[in-house]
Amino acid sequence: MDEGFRDEVIWIWDSEFMVMFCKYAPKLFPGIETLDNFYYTLHENAGSPLSVWHPDNPPFFAWVENDYYKFTADTPHIRELITKKRFLQKHFELFNTMNHDSSFPFPISNDGVRIQYKGIGYEWQSWQSGMDNTPRKRAMPMFWIDAISQQALSALYIFRLAKVAGDTATEQEFQAKYQDLKEKVNKYYWDDKDGCYYDIREGDLTKTHVLTPASFWPMLAEIPSQEQAEAMIRFALQDNKLGGVVPWVSVSRDDSDFDPDGNYWKGSMWLPTAYMSIKALEKYGFYEEANQTAEAIVEHQWQTFSHYDPHTIWECYNPNKPEPASKKEGTKNVKAVKADFCGWSALGPISLFIENVIGFYDVDAPTATVRWNLHQSCRHGIRNLSFGKINTDIMYDGGRVTVRTNKPYTLFINGVPHSVRRGKNVINLQKC
Repeated sequence: MDEGFRDEVIWIWDSEFMVMFCKYAPKLFPGIETLDNFYYTLHENAGSPLSVWHPDNPPFFAWVENDYYKFTADTPHIRELITKKRFLQKHFELFNTMNHDSSFPFPISNDGVRIQYKGIGYEWQSWQSGMDNTPRKRAMPMFWIDAISQQALSALYIFRLAKVAGDTATEQEFQAKYQDLKEKVNKYYWDDKDGCYYDIREGDLTKTHVLTPASFWPMLAEIPSQEQAEAMIRFALQDNKLGGVVPWVSVSRDDSDFDPDGNYWKGSMWLPTAYMSIKALEKYGFYEEANQTAEAIVEHQWQTFSHYDPHTIWECYNPNKPEPASKKEGTKNVKAVKADFCGWSALGPISLFIENVIGFYDVDAPTATVRWNLHQSCRHGIRNLSFGKINTDIMYDGGRVTVRTNKPYTLFINGVPHSVRRGKNVINLQKC
C-alpha cells in the first residue's frame, strides 16, 4: 500500500493512517499487512528494496493495530505481534534509543534520524514529525508534544493489546510506562492559562504557545482529565484558533505564520491530523463537536472535488475556500500539493463519513457490538458493514431502523442497546 508520493519510498505515519480506512474492508484490502514493511525491516533486519523515509516518523502502530483488531477480532495476529515477535514493544524502545548517529542496514532519508530522548521529552524536527514546514520550528530546540504523547499512546495500546494476548508481564510493564509518560506530559506540557498542551523549549522548559492539532495527541492518549479536555475544546476550537468554517487547520488562524492559502503546514487542513483530533474528542464524549467538525471537513472535500478542476482528492486543503492548499511565489499562487491523493486524505470520504457524518463511531468485533450516534434526520445508513464474521445492513428512515444481519449482535442507538437477531429486524425508535 503506497501513499502516492514517491514509488521507491514508504513513510511510517502515512501508512499508519491509511490503515484506518482499510479496516472497513479487511478481507478485500488487508491494509494492516503494509505495516510488515516496517516491522520486519526495522526490527528483524529483513532488508527492503524501498527506502523507509524517516524511521523516526510518528510511532503509533499500537493505536492502529488496536482499531484494526476491533474489526477483525484476529487474536492470533495480536499474539504474534505482542508475545512472539514483540514488534510493538521493540518499536517503542527503538523510538527511545534512536539518535542523530543511528544507522540502519537499509536506505533512509537524506535528512537522517533527528529524534533523541532526553528524560522529559524528545528533541525532534519538523520533517521527522511529519509536519514539514510547521511554524512550531520557531521555538527549536524544543521538546515536541506529539512525540511524547505518541509514545504514551503506544504504551496505552500495547498494554491493552497485551491483555488481549494474555501477556500479563507486558501488560503491567507498559501500563507503568504509560503512567510515567502521562505524568510527564501533564507536569511539563500543560498550560493552565490557555487550557492546552504545547511544545516546551529545551532550555527553560517554557511553553511555546504555538497552537496546532499536535496539541490533541495527549487527548487521544487519554492524558488530560475531563476538566482539562473541556478547557482544550473551549480554547482550541474558537473560530480564530483551529476552528472556523474549515476546522482543524494546521496552525492557529491567529498565529503570525498562518497562511490563508494554506502553504502546506502553515495553515492547510490535513486529513491525518484532523482525523486524529476528532477521534481524540470522542475519547472524552465530545460527540457533537466531533461530528460537526467532521461534517464540515467532508463537506469541504466534497465542495473542492465538485468545483475545483481537476476533480480529485488532494493531499491537503485550503483553510478558507474549496480549493487545494497553495502558496505564493512572487505574485502568483501555485499548488504545492498532490492531486489524486487518496493516501491519508481518503480518511474523509470513508472513515469520517461513516464514523461521524453517518455516526457509526464504534464497531467492536470481539464483543459483537456497534455503537451508533444517530443524529441525522434523513434516510441514511450503511450496507455490508463487516466486522469479525458479521455482515450487516443498518438503515434509518422516518423513525424506524431496519437491520439485516447474518449473525446476532448488539446495536447501541444513542446509548440504548438493542439485541439484533439473525435475519431482518425492525426497531421503532418512536416507541423506545
